[in-house]
Amino acid sequence: MKTTLYMQNLKSGGGEATIINKLSALKGISNITIKFQYATVTFEHENKKDVERVKQMLSKIGYPSFGKKNAIHKKTKSY
Repeated sequence: MKTTLYMQNLKSGGGEATIINKLSALKGISNITIKFQYATVTFEHENKKDVERVKQMLSKIGYPSFGKKNAIHKKTKSY
């Protein structure tokens, strides 16, 4: 399956490398691409649970998906 998520706090190209590295480490996640101008991440996965794991990882590293709480500590983490 292929999914695209909109992210918050993506401000610079440096964040792209961090996101790709962290998501690549998740089992079952592959072919990760980021479109900086749209603040999206697209990836291939095996099941719906994988999407939740990606959302959790994005939030953990400071890039919560749209619709998720975006606390100040998340915003500062992404810098």
